[in-house]
Amino acid sequence: MFNNLYKKCLDLAAHKSSKYYLAAVSFIESSFFPIPPDVMIIPMVISKKKFFEIFLIATIFSVLGGILGYLIGAFFFDIGMQIMSFYSYEDKLINLKNDLLNSEGFYAWLGVLFLAGFTPLPYKVFTIASGLIGFNILVFVIASFISRGLRFFIVSYLSYKFGYIFTQFMEKHGSKWFTIVGILIVIIGILIYLILELYA
Repeated sequence: MFNNLYKKCLDLAAHKSSKYYLAAVSFIESSFFPIPPDVMIIPMVISKKKFFEIFLIATIFSVLGGILGYLIGAFFFDIGMQIMSFYSYEDKLINLKNDLLNSEGFYAWLGVLFLAGFTPLPYKVFTIASGLIGFNILVFVIASFISRGLRFFIVSYLSYKFGYIFTQFMEKHGSKWFTIVGILIVIIGILIYLILELYA
């Protein structure tokens, strides 16, 4: 099933209305669809050479889809739990709400949410989970814009700059590379927070 969806997304990237399809895939991927927009972004940028426009489409509609995922978690508990169960994350929600009652738990979830938006972690799981646990929606939207925007900008710009060389790199090392960079960004954020707290 996943292979068929992957191939279908590649076909849509070559369609004359590919920008609309990219918007749709970016939107639904953030709440339930398993194939990430990157599959369409790379070939679209290489063929159309409009990396900034493609990056904006993917980012805006991904965040809008993330808001839908949040609302599913907040108002449609059964549907949200079914999606969480599909990705085997339902057991991890048991203590999350209690953890968020203290500031450490809040910042921990913020870091996890950023990593979910930036790395190959299933972002849709964390959009729904954020709604389920009642995470601050404004912070959720801001974190989503930063993490999704940073990821899609990197993918779009490097596809524009290096073409199919970057495609080959992503196929072999993409998941590992994004995970490492995402973790480094979170660590830097934690260090900045600790320094600010120290001198506050």
